[in-house]
Amino acid sequence: MRLFTTSLPAKTIFLTLLALCLSISLHANKKREFRGAWIQCVNGQFQGMPTKKMQETLTYQLNTLKADGCNAIIFQVRPECDALYYSKFEPWSRFLSGQQGVAPAEAWDPLQWMIEQCHARGMELHAWINPYRAKTKTTKQLAANHIALRHPERVFSYDGQLILNPAMKENRDYICEVVKDIVARYDIDGLHMDDYFYPYPVAGQTIPDDKEYRTHSNGLKNKDDWRRDNVNVFIQEVSEVIHETKPWVKFGISPFGIYRNKKSDPKNGSETNGLQNYDDLYADILLWVNNGWIDYCVPQIYWQIGHSAADYATLIQWWNKYCSKRPLFIGEDVERTVKYPDVRNSQRHQLDAKMTLHAQLPNVKGTVLWYAKAAVDNIGNYGTLLKQKYWQYPALQPEMKFLSGKAPKKVKKVKAMWIERDYVLFWTPTEGRTWDTTPAKYAVYAFRKGEKTDFNNPANIVAITSDTFVKLPYTDGKTKYTLYVTALNRIDNESKPVKKKVKL
Repeated sequence: MRLFTTSLPAKTIFLTLLALCLSISLHANKKREFRGAWIQCVNGQFQGMPTKKMQETLTYQLNTLKADGCNAIIFQVRPECDALYYSKFEPWSRFLSGQQGVAPAEAWDPLQWMIEQCHARGMELHAWINPYRAKTKTTKQLAANHIALRHPERVFSYDGQLILNPAMKENRDYICEVVKDIVARYDIDGLHMDDYFYPYPVAGQTIPDDKEYRTHSNGLKNKDDWRRDNVNVFIQEVSEVIHETKPWVKFGISPFGIYRNKKSDPKNGSETNGLQNYDDLYADILLWVNNGWIDYCVPQIYWQIGHSAADYATLIQWWNKYCSKRPLFIGEDVERTVKYPDVRNSQRHQLDAKMTLHAQLPNVKGTVLWYAKAAVDNIGNYGTLLKQKYWQYPALQPEMKFLSGKAPKKVKKVKAMWIERDYVLFWTPTEGRTWDTTPAKYAVYAFRKGEKTDFNNPANIVAITSDTFVKLPYTDGKTKYTLYVTALNRIDNESKPVKKKVKL
């Protein structure tokens, strides 16, 4: 319920407040929910685009996603051992300037800019890197300082790509160094990887790692187990680097939607028939979740309900059952969702049925949209439905008490006063001694006289802001409200509320 603002007329805001307070949502919104969207560069959507045009495009996307209820952006910054940010290790990405190693014509740092833009909108920014991929199929020329040219012995060729060999400690150390540099220098909220670990299998192609297996098998007699162990060690090391550098930065992974098929694992597999993380990509995602090496998991369940080999309903229920040790967000394909009809009502698409499953499954804590532009373009009315129904009210981030259970102390000196023509609510934060007791932003709740004081109902949240004030929608001073302010730390752990009664 976006009531308090610094741009809309007070009367307009008040009418919005009144309408929303009287409305009853048919779908219960959650107070805590990760509502993300992937913004990728590897598809070339920004390649060679002038800085001003790219910023205008991203601004439009962010404004639209914010209006739709989104509270997190996952932004691709390292698609092929390159950078959409200032890096001393890797060259500028061709997906930015058009040629690898060439800086954008107008000096700017897309990652830093996105962090500032997202935080100004109350959204998290997760930096998305592809760890092992050193060259995509379509890249024809690498910059002189690219890792594949500086150390050709550390990459192998596969299906037109170059891959940093996961078996080599030097590569693990190198990627960890890149990760530490990003986390240390940028005020990101998360570090994100998708499904590219060992390359997707291609008929007739062989991963050339016999030499490494012979010399560094670590006593493992099965090469598949050895490859999985290479990735396991890497994931644990990345997790440690992130949390040692900044304990609040979340480490998330978005695996392919099938962990294992039942025919491969009768006990724990899903009733599916497709490519498998465990067997084909050597990514043991459940081990990482159960060992606490990652902070959230976003399986890419991109298929429709009723898919013959990978049914959406089957898979979301499988992940809900087996991936409960860490917050589970669901990777949603926007285009496929609106392309296929609801199996129970052919007159509508599948968004409602999928969101109903989200609401029913207790371990599902959020959604990530693939991809951002599809939601921004509002295909199938997807964005409008998010805004008006499923993400109608603001949401805090899901709790991650395994990172910290502490919260800031409550705010002080809450008061409302006139500043020229504006009636403004102010408060003073209580300084913290550690990152998890230091306020990063604030939530403001509003209740009309006689209304139940329910802090778990997101309909009562009127602002989530990094400012220490909000402008109030004063009309005639005849309507009584009780306002409450809480302080939030970097992972949205919430302080006790402090109230202030006002007449608007």
